[in-house]
Amino acid sequence: MRLWARTVKHNKQLAESVIENYDWQKTRTEKVLEALQDACTELDLPVPMWLDGNIKDFQRSGKTRFRTDSFIESVDFDYLEFSVLEDDY
Repeated sequence: MRLWARTVKHNKQLAESVIENYDWQKTRTEKVLEALQDACTELDLPVPMWLDGNIKDFQRSGKTRFRTDSFIESVDFDYLEFSVLEDDY
């Protein structure tokens, strides 16, 4: 599984990270949560909360946007987009 995270401000990409997780013993949910944690660590960001809208978007389309209300700490971008590039399921 490969996932892409990118921060965007004023329609311009600020930073990005591609995370690969091919641990076959983990569930898809575990891989997604771990990839989000790894991407946030790599980009030096706080980990956002999964709100109901984020969960529904991700289940439906394989991507979601974490806006500033998903973060406990303040962030200097409009949203963090998180999406599946390659799914092994």
